[in-house]
Amino acid sequence: MCLGMGLAYLGAFHAPQPHDLRVDIVGSGPATQVLAQTLQDKAVGALDVRTVPDRATAATALARQDSYGAYIPGDHPELLVASASSDTSAMAVEKVFTQVAADRDAPLKVTDLAPTAAGDPTGQGVFFLLVAVSIGAYASVAVIGAAGAALPMRLRALLAAGTSLVVSLIGTLFAGPVFHLVDHGLAGVWALSWLYAAGILLIGVGLHTYLRRWTTLGVMVLFVMLNFTSSGGIYRPELQPGFFGSLHAFWNGAGLVEGIRSHVYFDGHALGGNVLVLTLWFLAGALLVTLAGRTESRRATTSVPARGPLSSGPRKTDAGRADGADPKTEKEREEEMEETVAV
Repeated sequence: MCLGMGLAYLGAFHAPQPHDLRVDIVGSGPATQVLAQTLQDKAVGALDVRTVPDRATAATALARQDSYGAYIPGDHPELLVASASSDTSAMAVEKVFTQVAADRDAPLKVTDLAPTAAGDPTGQGVFFLLVAVSIGAYASVAVIGAAGAALPMRLRALLAAGTSLVVSLIGTLFAGPVFHLVDHGLAGVWALSWLYAAGILLIGVGLHTYLRRWTTLGVMVLFVMLNFTSSGGIYRPELQPGFFGSLHAFWNGAGLVEGIRSHVYFDGHALGGNVLVLTLWFLAGALLVTLAGRTESRRATTSVPARGPLSSGPRKTDAGRADGADPKTEKEREEEMEETVAV
């Protein structure tokens, strides 16, 4: 676990560097073209510099999260950013164009077209909401798996759905009334959080049938090591190594973070794609639970011992255990319960 966490977190976060970070230069004259080409050449793959004809076009690109900064040259240069998309990306863009303006002996004015809520000045509150909901969901998997192992899979699935409702409501309270991470759209934040938490719980409950005491490690790999690091909550893919940037396109944590950003700050642009990602993870969980239920039914059918007509029931041993009981199964249940307490 230590090795996995170290590789994941340090691999994703230890040295953020921009690559193909889209920025716009506003204008259409030769000077604009020269500036854009000069920046492109100096950046050596770090930036994707384009020109747009006017401020309105640049603002639209920022609102659609197609661009992360727009520089308006002149005697009083201005930089347009949308920090709600990613504060770290906005800072990276600001660093570049502060130097550009300084080379022309002009102070740079920075205008934030999509600022975050007052309770989330760094824009990373959504990431920590992701952490809270994720931990609540995957820790509950261990409890349901160990304490509810004797229950039918259908009941465990219902417990998972109910638990996801509670976890998502707690997360929504944190996001709104408690810490004011968002100042509107709480119903949407709750819906996205529930879909996300339900997906984790269903996948975890389904995996428990196959992984047993290794389930907690499995869900930590899926929903912590690979999930937090690819969510875009701290650094967007344009500032991360390619592996984590590629996961961002379809991992469920990215679906939650980008979905909340889209819903709260960008008028729902690209929200449908993020909802689709979360829905597919939810459906994968539902399918896994269904397969796990059938697997358990087959195991129960094949493990029932045949008894003769004179059998009067299981005989107790001196340890109080029925002869038909599997000591390995009992040991696994004890280990799972210990793991639940540890979680």
